Amino acid sequence: MITDQYFEKMVQILDEIRLTQAEKIKKTAELVAKTIKQDGIIYIFGCGHSHLIALDCFYRAGGLANVSAMLDTDLMLHNGAAKSSKMEKMQGIAEEILKRYCITEKDFLFIVSTSGKNAVPVEMARLAQGNNIPHASILSSAYFSDKKEEPLLYECSDIYIDNCVPHGDAVMEIAGLSVKMGSVSTAASSFIMQSVLMEAAELAADAGTEPPVYMSGNVSGGADYNKALIDMYLPRIKHL
Repeated sequence: MITDQYFEKMVQILDEIRLTQAEKIKKTAELVAKTIKQDGIIYIFGCGHSHLIALDCFYRAGGLANVSAMLDTDLMLHNGAAKSSKMEKMQGIAEEILKRYCITEKDFLFIVSTSGKNAVPVEMARLAQGNNIPHASILSSAYFSDKKEEPLLYECSDIYIDNCVPHGDAVMEIAGLSVKMGSVSTAASSFIMQSVLMEAAELAADAGTEPPVYMSGNVSGGADYNKALIDMYLPRIKHL
């Protein structure tokens, strides 16, 4: 079955991340743990489907409450998918987005872009550098050969983690189809992000700082438990 083959491809990619990116995940987690300990906010930004990684970690059972998803409607799919693809290639947009989130040096910024070559995520990383905002990117090294006149995301990042996604994202060849199916970037990048946040939470807890973590609102006591966290971060997290 194609399902079995897709499963094997996905496991191979996750295993490659585990084996080759462990040190970068650890190093990034150390930086994020510092953000947790100094009561900073963890921001996650991505265009198009990459914004799903931010949503997956935002206001989520078992997720850190000090995560802020950066959600710009014009760069998301629901307000015009084809339009968003064009806009993420335009210069000058990232600066206007960054102004709306007031990120400081005690915060941390993740930039997710599998290709790592479109203008908005690259510009976001360069702005982070210029404003001394600690940041990391999640991207695929398979696109490094797509060299352009402008820098690629990995060249502008404090640290980057390779999601090990192949060029073109889709991994399954299906008889009778000229184009591959079965994208893997969302699952791969989400695995990295969740891993970094959990590693960071463990480091912060070991150092004596209890990280703020949401409980499921569908278990007994969950809603009341979460209310205190919501009240704490409502003035600081834009989309909460």
